[in-house]
Amino acid sequence: MNGGFSSLRSEAAGAMRTVLVSAESLQLTLKPELTQEEQALTHAAGGIKLKETLKAGNEDLKEMLESNKESLKLEAMKRIVQLISKGKNASDLFPAVVKNVASKNIELKKLVYVYLVRYAEEQQDLALLSISTFQRALKDPNQFIRASALRVLSSIRVPIIVPIMMLAIKEAASDLSPYVRKTSAHAIQKLYSLDADQKEQLIEVIEKLLKDKSTLVAGSVVMAFEEVCPDRIDLIHRNYRKLCNLLVDVEEWGQVVIINMLTRYARTQFTSPWKEDGIFDENEKAFYDSDSEEKQGEREEKPYIMDPDHRLLLRNTKPLLQSRNTAVVMAVAQLYWHLAPKHEVSIVTKSLVRLLRSHREVQYVVLQNIATMSIQRKGMFEPYMKSFYVRSTDATHIKTLKLEILTNLANEANISTILREFQTYVKSQDKAFAAATIQAIGRCATNISEVTDTCLNGLVLLLSNRDETVVAESVVVIKKLLQTQPTQHCDIIKHMAKLFDNITVPMARASILWLMGEYCERVPKIAPDVLRKMAKTFTSEEDIVKLQTVNLAAKLYLTNSKQTKLLTQYILNLGKYDQNYDIRDRTRFIRQLIVPSEKSGALNKYARRILLASKPAPVLESAFKDRDRFQLGTLSHSLNIKTTGYQELSDWPAVAPDPSVRNVEVIEPVQEWAPSLGKAKKPKSEDKFYSDDEEKEEEGSGSEDSSSSSSSGSSTEESGSESEEESSGDSEKTSSDSGKSSSGSEASSSESESQLKKQKRAKKATPRKSKQTAADSDSDENGNGPVGETSSSSPESSSDSESDSEEDSDSDSPAPQKKTVAKTKPKVEVKSKKEVSLLDLDDFSPAVPSAPKSSVFSSSLLSDLEGLSLSNVSSAMQVTSSSFGPVKTYELLHHMTGKGLSAKYHFPRQPCLYQPSMVAVQVILTNSSDHSLEQIHIGDRSPASLNVHCFNTVERLEPGASVSVSMGIDFSDSTQAANFQLCTKEDQFSVSIQPAVGELLMPSAMNDPDFCSEQKKLLGMNETSATITMATANTSKQSISKQVLSVANVGVVSSEQNNLQRFAGRTVSSGALVLVTLELRESSTALLIINTEKTVMASMLLRDLKQALSQA
Repeated sequence: MNGGFSSLRSEAAGAMRTVLVSAESLQLTLKPELTQEEQALTHAAGGIKLKETLKAGNEDLKEMLESNKESLKLEAMKRIVQLISKGKNASDLFPAVVKNVASKNIELKKLVYVYLVRYAEEQQDLALLSISTFQRALKDPNQFIRASALRVLSSIRVPIIVPIMMLAIKEAASDLSPYVRKTSAHAIQKLYSLDADQKEQLIEVIEKLLKDKSTLVAGSVVMAFEEVCPDRIDLIHRNYRKLCNLLVDVEEWGQVVIINMLTRYARTQFTSPWKEDGIFDENEKAFYDSDSEEKQGEREEKPYIMDPDHRLLLRNTKPLLQSRNTAVVMAVAQLYWHLAPKHEVSIVTKSLVRLLRSHREVQYVVLQNIATMSIQRKGMFEPYMKSFYVRSTDATHIKTLKLEILTNLANEANISTILREFQTYVKSQDKAFAAATIQAIGRCATNISEVTDTCLNGLVLLLSNRDETVVAESVVVIKKLLQTQPTQHCDIIKHMAKLFDNITVPMARASILWLMGEYCERVPKIAPDVLRKMAKTFTSEEDIVKLQTVNLAAKLYLTNSKQTKLLTQYILNLGKYDQNYDIRDRTRFIRQLIVPSEKSGALNKYARRILLASKPAPVLESAFKDRDRFQLGTLSHSLNIKTTGYQELSDWPAVAPDPSVRNVEVIEPVQEWAPSLGKAKKPKSEDKFYSDDEEKEEEGSGSEDSSSSSSSGSSTEESGSESEEESSGDSEKTSSDSGKSSSGSEASSSESESQLKKQKRAKKATPRKSKQTAADSDSDENGNGPVGETSSSSPESSSDSESDSEEDSDSDSPAPQKKTVAKTKPKVEVKSKKEVSLLDLDDFSPAVPSAPKSSVFSSSLLSDLEGLSLSNVSSAMQVTSSSFGPVKTYELLHHMTGKGLSAKYHFPRQPCLYQPSMVAVQVILTNSSDHSLEQIHIGDRSPASLNVHCFNTVERLEPGASVSVSMGIDFSDSTQAANFQLCTKEDQFSVSIQPAVGELLMPSAMNDPDFCSEQKKLLGMNETSATITMATANTSKQSISKQVLSVANVGVVSSEQNNLQRFAGRTVSSGALVLVTLELRESSTALLIINTEKTVMASMLLRDLKQALSQA
């Protein structure tokens, strides 16, 4: 019956619409709107149709999911994920979707997992049925499938599967893929919220993941740490420096989490840098304190010396101020605010001002933080005052905050400019903003006494404004200002009394009444008349006005009872029966206080002293004054209340905890004792021989000691095998004068001499063929051929070669084997080009003690070794062309800045002798002055944890002379500059070496099939590509190789395809694989692809290669 009736009604509604259309065509005037009932019927019918459509759509999707065709299933899942992204409910499709969880199609499986993550919590029973599938997927070869399976498993919020989840998290934490390890860190938080009893086991996993060196994992595991065990700072100690160094390369949201955690950590581990008398730099002390002051007596307190780890954090976060993510910039700003010395905080100013160009939501948060900062440190933002001028397009809350900051920045110098701005703001159509401006004027008047009168006069002029809000706010502010100096402003009080009748805002009327009562003795004729007017309108006034009327009546009764006694009694009687109990109570209290009676006792004797006591002037303060108790950038700071989950910053410790807890044991070559052993084995005559030669050799170029000629020539350039890392490094430390320089280099070579002896014997037993007999005999004598073979057999295992070298160095061997051709470390086969270098070197073998040959050796050593090293690199990597191009030289120190000392550097692209993870840097020092420079050495470096192998001190450099020295720097696969001081005896110069991203690589041995195999492992997030337009000069294979190798130190991989060119390399520090593919296409375009885990390096390398290949 009901169904029939509703169908009739819907038909009727349809007929009505038809009639309306017909009437319109006939130009008849019928009712143009449907009734409410008709509209309801129409909407109901439309809703039913929509539901039916959705149902029909879902049925279609179910059919597609149950079909045998993968393409249909894939299309169905795409539509379902699209529905979810639009906020539509697709939960009824769960049974049909979950059937496809075991699909072999990877794309389909990914989409199914996306769906399951969304609905697993709602459909727990059905999701539990698929747990075995998820467990199998955790072993899938595809990293994305493994990660998705773990994500779904951790989304099923059922306590019964907690052990399964825990096992999966532990396994994923050890996964080879950083993406899976990152997902396991996310799962830790989910499991902890499901079962807090698993905390101890989860902490073990967090501790393991904190040691992870991948930038992909760092942010996620720190987030898990903050959720599960934020108080366990002992887990951070050993990972502190690593997190600081990784920070630049972590994804943006990971950076925010890590910075906030490190802020809390630093407040517990370092002493305060804010000590008033603290000296932040030893140089400052030497500069500012005169000798006489130092003699008078030393300070009782020790000068503040910043912990190197504290400085490391500040230096590594500073570059992030240029981040495009506003949250990162804000996080660094709050870190500097809470941790940096006061004179360094100002570096965040420019970055914060830059954020004001962003969306209004970002502006609001940033301005709140600036408002808090500007109260304590006005000088930070004064130069950028114009950035806080209000714009007409700003929202009211943004305008108010800018007003707050301008008021905080006001001082005697800029107050006139600020007041001119305020005059414009008062005329704004935004009433709330105009009122806030008047309050700001009042604050300026109280804070800066010089402009108090000017502000008061301006506010009095505003009393005649047409806008009630402006007038009312002016009255309130004038009232506060008059309390500071009431005797001088009777005229203003009289003027306000005249305006009283026209003011209707309750707060303004109450303020005028308070002024009349407070200073009634100064306006004896006006105050009673105002009370008379109030008595007439008392019953219709607001409560706040009534209370002030009662107060005015009481004060006038005490000072002028003849005129106001009856008025006061009348008002007290009205108040006695008022509806508001506050007014009734106040009236009874005032009556007992001022009117003598038996009940009041002695209280009325003190009525005058109570009511007419002098009151302190109100202090107009910023609303942000007390917000500094909260950490900047937090929700608690924004709301000015402590929110759930807020962790307070601890106070600085009086004494810093033991810094050694942050030391990490690194297996490095021991560098203290090796030179002394080597030195003991060297006869003095050998020292004399080499030092004499070097003196002859250099002539007027200055006696370059071990760091330049001998150590850097022999140790640095030649002894490249890892078996000599220990001694070559230390020979530079110990051999500081020319007499000892050769012993240092000889120490570096002695360790491999016994090994060379063995190889020499082996060579004699099995002679090898060579193109030239002389070359063959020479290489046999020195054992260079076998050295190349033995070192290439283990190019990456330094520990083996180190242990071998230590054993070998114990045996006695001829001292002057200066040329251990250790650059043959990566060499596989000896080419003719290399043999030329070897011949040159063997000519100068110290086995034949002839001074002229040694002299030639010293002069041409650098160029010979460069050629040797580079040819070795290319042969070692089994590439088809040389992996070197023209050497680019960069200026390190200009002679004007260096007071005559100039320095240039270049990257020789040779394996570093000191540590495999270091990049070799060749520095050329030149004395452009007219006097000798002494004791040239490397001083402090930043960050303090920067791993640098310094060159030995150059004792003396004559005018016009140049010397070449070698360094090793571990850049940690980052293009962040290595900053250090280049020092002479008298001066220190701050310099920095900025590596191009291509110099952080070394060629890698690889053939075409291996290249393709490795490339398949580095797809998805690890692949960066771009289509580039090639310059016409760069279309041949040779020119392309030349351009690529000029940018990056990679090896050319031979390819059978003409349109493909491939290059392979590894990062020097971590050894991560970097694969470059260039696919030539039509019309001078090419697809450039870079595959590597180091995504930041990939994007930078892509940019450099794109620029090189697109330019002629």
